[in-house]
Amino acid sequence: MQSDQQIVHEGARKRATVVGLDYPTDAGGWVTLARGRPLATGRQEVIADESLGLAIGDRIELARDRYEVVGLARGMVSAMGDGLIFVSINDALDITRRKASEEIRLGRAAAGLDEVPSDSKIAAIIVDLEPGADKAALVRAVASWGDANILSTAEQRDLFLNQRLWRLRVQVLAFTAVLLVVTAVVMSLIVYTMTLEKLPQISLLKLIGARDRHIYGLIVQQALMIGLGGYALGVAVAYLVFPLFPRRIVLDPLDLAAMLGVVLVIGLAAAQLGVRRAMQAKPQDVLS
Repeated sequence: MQSDQQIVHEGARKRATVVGLDYPTDAGGWVTLARGRPLATGRQEVIADESLGLAIGDRIELARDRYEVVGLARGMVSAMGDGLIFVSINDALDITRRKASEEIRLGRAAAGLDEVPSDSKIAAIIVDLEPGADKAALVRAVASWGDANILSTAEQRDLFLNQRLWRLRVQVLAFTAVLLVVTAVVMSLIVYTMTLEKLPQISLLKLIGARDRHIYGLIVQQALMIGLGGYALGVAVAYLVFPLFPRRIVLDPLDLAAMLGVVLVIGLAAAQLGVRRAMQAKPQDVLS
């Protein structure tokens, strides 16, 4: 289970996302730890992400209880960029059920009651199937409840990327396309300008018998070197800057390979304008 909460540390309030682990079956051993250890007890221990600025041994206030930080995770943030805090499932239930004083007061005033009934804030749970379990039977059983649904990992990914984030993905794709077009135009102008500066040398090469394909190869190599240099610089800056972002950004090897292919295509296309101008140069131009 997961819920958004405010933690208090040394008088400062920070926003975090609390995740309940099915302790002792799941003590957080799968969490990427930078320092510390997984949960060793079922109460008042947390594993916190490094982005929250906590240290091993710190005690934080969460839902009016105090918890000790026993582990620091790396790169564990929610979809909104908030650092994750892992606690046992029993602690997570207590945290979600406990209301703030202001929430209780407003609830009493709205309902006209002395006490506010406790409502469940659980929206989803994660189920791990044992080897040999009948997945289809589980799906049918949950669907028969009428007020619940079950999604596989692939279905959750599709729901998140192709529905919830679809418009954002289209905006990012459009922005990327515009940047690629601008990159192609800038590279074409650079290669064309450098070709104009080298027209006397190109005419001299033609005068001594250089073939057009050799000149074509030189200009293409020049464009590809510019593109590969920019690609290497961009990747290096990305690895340096992305860890500072509030949200986790993963550089997938397939995405990097695809971007490298796009850069090479842009380099080849950008070289054509310079090649066209170089082919118009005549050997006798070097004597003028």
